Amino acid sequence: FSKILAFCIRLVLRIRYTVTVKGSEILQKESPVLFLPNHQALIDPLILLSQIYRFSTATPVISEKYFDLPLVKWYFKRMGAVRVSDLETGNRDTQVLKSITHSVFEGFQRNTNIVIYPSGQIAGQGYEKIFNKKSAYHIVSSIPENVQNVGVRITGLWGSMFSKAKTGKSPNLAVQFLKGFIYTLANLVFFSPKRIVTIEFEDITTLAKENAIPGQKAFNVFLEDFYNLH
Repeated sequence: FSKILAFCIRLVLRIRYTVTVKGSEILQKESPVLFLPNHQALIDPLILLSQIYRFSTATPVISEKYFDLPLVKWYFKRMGAVRVSDLETGNRDTQVLKSITHSVFEGFQRNTNIVIYPSGQIAGQGYEKIFNKKSAYHIVSSIPENVQNVGVRITGLWGSMFSKAKTGKSPNLAVQFLKGFIYTLANLVFFSPKRIVTIEFEDITTLAKENAIPGQKAFNVFLEDFYNLH
């Protein structure tokens, strides 16, 4: 079902986005994978997961404000998605780090691929900042030997209606989807301008583990340098 859903999502997204994927051969390995993507806009998880499902599968770690949406909550539960507190709005669940780590490692035991955003929120500028976020560091620091760490560099979405570029604030997802639908109709669907998006998958297993040894700050700087390469 998820494969079919991802295919349908790609068809819809193709109206508005031209997506180029680099390093897709990494996705075809059998070992469980920890995907660590940057987060330019609210739409990038949808784009990323729909592309991952072309080659493999993955379970996302999702903020509670999206996980709890009535129309999709049942599906997120069914696919084993990990629900976490919405840190962007100030909700601080004291057990959130423990909960994330426990759920992610349970997924690895089931040979499940996991997607987690180290920044925990969409970028507030044209580049990625992890700040003092801890989840990715704690997971990589004690990750099982058989798990592959894959960095995901997404470019082309900063400046879109789903990013913070215009207002400096996180946009309302439902409102932006409605706007996008109206814009598409206004452009007679097939004449809609397309945004160029590139997704690069890179095996960073060795580098991630090495940069986790000095501590959280060094690890987060390593990830920022990876994401902001271009």
